Amino acid sequence: MSRRRTLGPKKKLALLLSAATVAGGGAFVMATTSNAGTPPATTKSAADSTVCQGLATALGNNERFIEGQRAAPDAQSEARIANREAVIAQIRRQQEASGCTVGESAQDSRTAQPEQPAPSQPAPSQPAGNDQGGQAGGDGAAASGEQVCNGSTVTLSGEGGAPAASSNQFPAGTKLKVTNLDNDKSTTVEVTSVSGSCVLLNNAAFEQVREAGKFLIRRAVIEKVG
Repeated sequence: MSRRRTLGPKKKLALLLSAATVAGGGAFVMATTSNAGTPPATTKSAADSTVCQGLATALGNNERFIEGQRAAPDAQSEARIANREAVIAQIRRQQEASGCTVGESAQDSRTAQPEQPAPSQPAPSQPAGNDQGGQAGGDGAAASGEQVCNGSTVTLSGEGGAPAASSNQFPAGTKLKVTNLDNDKSTTVEVTSVSGSCVLLNNAAFEQVREAGKFLIRRAVIEKVG
């Protein structure tokens, strides 16, 4: 009759510890391999995403506005700058939430408008006094119903409140109609403050004409209506 060999308590404990060590090492290797195969999170730039481009433009316009206030301050400049700094902080949070490069800034170079010809020398392609499609002068002297700011893109300022706009072309109280040609939505808003663009919509106004998920309107028609 053969004898069955039995292990003592100490040998059993040693074998269990060895097995646990091997299993743990295998789990560690698997976890390391899994992590190594996961690509790091990347951020998108304005060149990669329309959303990021819109946010970068909004950030740049607000930064330009602050620069202008600091270059030529008045009694209200400090309050305006504080307000726009809060707007910039909100835009940065939106950039982070959208996976964009936080702090990326792009000023809309197309907002600068060419000078109007002198009244005695109207543009040859259009009769004097009927400059439809012409540009607004810096004093906002465009006729009511006239298309202005040709070629300008439209984005949001990040400001809250009732639908409104800010502008570097038109004084407070001017009414502008903004139409998004990509979805045929339009809104008519009153200019309430100064910005670094021909027209910059606040959050409520931008929501009325935006396409879902976009922070930039590339194809816009802007009209002075009052």
